[in-house]
Amino acid sequence: MLSYPSAISLSTRSLNHLTTLIRNHRQTLGTRWRRLDPGRQALLALAHLRSGDTYAQLAAGFGIGVATAWRYIREAVDLLAATAPTLIEAMRRIRRLAYVILDGTLIAIDRLRGHKDRLHYSGKHKRHGVNVQVIADPHGRLVWLSPALPGATHDLTAARAHGIIAALTSAAVATLADKAYRGAGGAIGVPHYGRDLPARMRDCNHSHNQIRGIGERANATLKTWRLLRRLRCCPQQATALTAAILVLQHVEEQPG
Repeated sequence: MLSYPSAISLSTRSLNHLTTLIRNHRQTLGTRWRRLDPGRQALLALAHLRSGDTYAQLAAGFGIGVATAWRYIREAVDLLAATAPTLIEAMRRIRRLAYVILDGTLIAIDRLRGHKDRLHYSGKHKRHGVNVQVIADPHGRLVWLSPALPGATHDLTAARAHGIIAALTSAAVATLADKAYRGAGGAIGVPHYGRDLPARMRDCNHSHNQIRGIGERANATLKTWRLLRRLRCCPQQATALTAAILVLQHVEEQPG
């Protein structure tokens, strides 16, 4: 297989952050030698997450075996995911915001068979995938991502299952969401619905949708990580992948 130099649209902050995690992990394990040093392993994982390069492509480019590439990437993803904020930890930041935007996104996925195939099929999106709940700040930046659930899960059901509605309501944080969250109650605000709405309600819905639309930037940010445009792995790995990407996105958004 031919290989050539390429670029990854990430800053050195992400590379340094992941390199440090890998180096500390190796010191804890007492690892003496590996085919790739911590910096090269970090670069390997970033190329997979950001550019969506396959294991075979990366193995050829880095001069290692496909199984080794898979093992190195899996290790790096697990190290990043372990540092991702929980909902409770994310609420410390959320409480300081004027409001947040809640939305659900479907991350397409393949390699499904039998019963799993039905569970992961989204009738809304007409494709298979996993449901991830996204909390964004007023500027459309990612604050928190939920663990992945099968794509057939409704957004409101997913939000309740993760305790998102209860957490936001308890913290009294105003939350804008779309009509999929009707009936959520608490701090969750959704558009007015019904036919022949008064002008006042239509104006309110227009303003609501304009502000909530900012939250779509967070979903768009997720898709800049090409791996998430279509996952080619077991659905059980989706949670670790999205958690790892959340950590890296926060690193990228750090000032300086």
